[in-house]
Amino acid sequence: MSDSQITNVRGTAIPLLLDDIDTDRIIPARFLRCVTFDGLGEHAFEDDRQQDTGHPFNQERFAGAAVLVTGRNFGCGSSREHAPQALMRWGVRAIVAESYAEIFFGNCTALGVPAVTLERDRLEELTASVEADPSIEITVDLEAGSVGWGEQTATAELAESARTALISGEWDFLSQLLANSEAIRETAATIPYLSGFGGA
Repeated sequence: MSDSQITNVRGTAIPLLLDDIDTDRIIPARFLRCVTFDGLGEHAFEDDRQQDTGHPFNQERFAGAAVLVTGRNFGCGSSREHAPQALMRWGVRAIVAESYAEIFFGNCTALGVPAVTLERDRLEELTASVEADPSIEITVDLEAGSVGWGEQTATAELAESARTALISGEWDFLSQLLANSEAIRETAATIPYLSGFGGA
């Protein structure tokens, strides 16, 4: 299995079971001026965290969590890649929600961050378990189509196109280009207007 193939994500979770969290809350607009995405993670939910010192992203007991558990219509609002970039750079490697804004979902998939859905009652059970024991390990299993924690397993939904891309590694377009660089050079060499492509 290549490094790009994602079949499951395991780790602790951070609960944020709220609905309609938009991308401006995930990463405030003033941080969009960055030249690279480096350092965005420390500003995830910056304004919410300043207004609420008890925000989950401020709590030490959830530090290092790999799975974000949240509510309905997560990532709505403006279609900024900075939002999933900030979450990923904070340490989130998978998201479990009731539903997602379509563009946010697509951006997550393009970054290799599985964004699966659970029914609301199962989300509430998962959230309660994580709040009671932040050390509990969560498994987001893309092959089995499930989210597991403790003795519990819940059926998770993920668009088949996204699931296939993540499991096969095809979400990682840069790695695909690098892996096929020799074939790309050979093809480019046969195209007259690309003469000299990749040359010294």
